[in-house]
Amino acid sequence: MSYEDFTIKKTQDVFQIEIIEKPGIFAGIDEKAISWHLADILEENVPLATSINTEKARSELIISPILVELRRIFDRKISLFSGIELNVDME
Repeated sequence: MSYEDFTIKKTQDVFQIEIIEKPGIFAGIDEKAISWHLADILEENVPLATSINTEKARSELIISPILVELRRIFDRKISLFSGIELNVDME
């Protein structure tokens, strides 16, 4: 089954998962300054992404650069799977 077929509700039902929202979960984490490189990219990309106004544009022009910056901050200990289909076995 394709990942896109899953919903939060379906996932909760199938895997008997309870979602507990906890406000302030990141309150104890120190702020981290972004690199000048990301600041430049976002300065250029955000107006473009908002003018195109599609989920794909926002993903490519805003979210992806932020995720790459997080990867840099975490010393490349995380990865990205952009465009890779993550199928889930029904069983």
